[in-house]
Amino acid sequence: MSISALHQIFQQFPTICTDTRKITDNCIFFALKGDNFNGNDYAESALREGAAYAVVDDKKYAGFDKVFLVDDVLETLQGLAKYHRNHRAAKIIALTGSNGKTTTKELIFSVLSQKYKTVATVGNLNNHIGVPLTLLSIKEDTEIAIVEMGANHLKEIEFLCSIALPDFGYITNFGKAHLEGFGGVEGVIKGKSELYEFITTHNGIAFLNADDPIQLEKLGTYIHKYGFTQNKKDYYKIEFLKADPCVSLQVEDTCIQSHLIGSYNFTNCCAAIVMGKYFNIPLDVIKQAIESYVPQNNRSQIIDKDGRQIILDAYNANPSSMKVALENFSKLEGSPKMAFLGDMFELGESAATEHQIIADLSSQLNIDKVFLLGENFSMTDSSFTKFKNYDDFKSRFMDLGLTKNGKILIKGSRGMALERLLDLL
Repeated sequence: MSISALHQIFQQFPTICTDTRKITDNCIFFALKGDNFNGNDYAESALREGAAYAVVDDKKYAGFDKVFLVDDVLETLQGLAKYHRNHRAAKIIALTGSNGKTTTKELIFSVLSQKYKTVATVGNLNNHIGVPLTLLSIKEDTEIAIVEMGANHLKEIEFLCSIALPDFGYITNFGKAHLEGFGGVEGVIKGKSELYEFITTHNGIAFLNADDPIQLEKLGTYIHKYGFTQNKKDYYKIEFLKADPCVSLQVEDTCIQSHLIGSYNFTNCCAAIVMGKYFNIPLDVIKQAIESYVPQNNRSQIIDKDGRQIILDAYNANPSSMKVALENFSKLEGSPKMAFLGDMFELGESAATEHQIIADLSSQLNIDKVFLLGENFSMTDSSFTKFKNYDDFKSRFMDLGLTKNGKILIKGSRGMALERLLDLL
């Protein structure tokens, strides 16, 4: 079946599903493969559950009613998404970066949706499957689509751009994330910069943090750029005021008080503000949008529990985000301060070194107690109390003698699931 023919059917049944546990009536089921499953085996089940059609790449299903046989289901999904993108008038904003992608995306959505019909990546579905699904969520009346792009290897952002064909691009930052796949920080910079390379090659608009020397270098003399700054000329000035614990900032004569913890969220707010300005949204409306956004899903959430103020930042972690989270936490007023830190994943050969750096940093900061959880942290040379895993921590929890007040930081990679600590605390 051709992509154009499939797109005609998609227009009649505009819901895509890749998981039979989430089948909805009259959706189109794409039988994707994974390391531990083959979606082809669930095609008949999807149709019984209410799917209008199923797209498969296993010949044994050829000739079945309501089943489309293609050479490769994933490539077909990606091709359909690109075809659909080209048949919709929506402007595409793509963003990537080492830290803050999802928060920034949600802030941008909060601002732009005040004036425009806007869609955005759901959660962090930002890979070779998630990006096509976001593009396929664009409706005929959609004016702007915000597409988050994640990557852990070179050429991934380049590939995602070839599908999404963004009109605008923004990189949050370059940090120590996915070092195993990128082969080091230089690889991270090169990989994330593939977005700016696409934008400049295709004469799009590049948004940037003009105080980031790497972004300035990558964009060079490119004229179609629009950025924010605290101290440079020729860019939109936004002033950082404080972060105790949430970020507040000054734009022109307007103060904006966010619900986002930590100075590291300042630039995330700035990106949403500068895009709002570019798209002619009044500053008072931008202020309302930023101030109404409250983080969820274990991302820099503030939880007041039994006399303690808990900062839950357990959605993910890498050396860059861990460093700024700890530095910000140490500057907060009040005591005692306790930090529960979980292992950082996907660091490859750098894992031991990076975990030791974080342990060393923690010992130098104004934090009263630090607890380290995970295989990597448990092998660091430090005087902190260490636990090989969550079960080890749970079994020894009652012996820790924790105070009933103060501030607590919980941060670790997703695989550590440190939100489980809340039940104990």
